[in-house]
Amino acid sequence: MTQETRSISSSSDGRNKIRSIKRWIIFLLGFLLMSCARPGGYDGIVNRSYSVRGQRYHPMSVDAALAYQEVGVASWFNESKWFGLVRGNTSLGEKVMPWHLIAAHKTLPLPCVVKVTNLENGKSVKVRVNDRGPFIDGRLIDLSPRAAAKIEMKDRGLARVKVEVLSVGDGAYKHKARRGFW
Repeated sequence: MTQETRSISSSSDGRNKIRSIKRWIIFLLGFLLMSCARPGGYDGIVNRSYSVRGQRYHPMSVDAALAYQEVGVASWFNESKWFGLVRGNTSLGEKVMPWHLIAAHKTLPLPCVVKVTNLENGKSVKVRVNDRGPFIDGRLIDLSPRAAAKIEMKDRGLARVKVEVLSVGDGAYKHKARRGFW
C-alpha cells in the first residue's frame, strides 16, 4: 500500500466511526424522548366489572364518579423496572414511567383525572387514574413515585389524603365535574 492509499483508508475509517457515533447519539436521544412521553391517547371510558384475587369490583358510573370525593390512605407504586428503563403497563395498556403523574384506583372509571391532597401538609397534585389498585385493605389510591414526591409522602410511604374527581374520560369522551355555583 502506498502512503496515499493508507491516508485515504484511515480517513474513511475515521468518517465511519464518526457516523457510527452520530447514529448512536440519535438513537439514544430518540429513546430518551420516547421514554419521556406522557401517557394518554386512550379514547373512551372503561367502567366494566373485574375480579382480582377472587374479589369482584364494580366501577362506578360516570355521573357518580364526577361527584366523587373521599378521604383515605394513599400509597405509592412503581410499575417500571430496571431503574426506569423497562416501562410498565397499566390496566389501559399504556406504557408508564416513574416520573409520570398517574394513579391507580379500584372503582373509578378509567381514565379520569383526580386531585389528590395530602391532609397533613395541604399539598396537592393532579394525576391521571389509568390503572387498577391498590388491592390492600384500607388503601384508597396508589400514586406514581413523582406524584407521591409532589405531595411529600414518598419517604413515609403512606399518607392520609383527599381525592376529588376533576374529569372522566379522554378526548371526545371527556366529562368534567361541575363544582361551585355555576
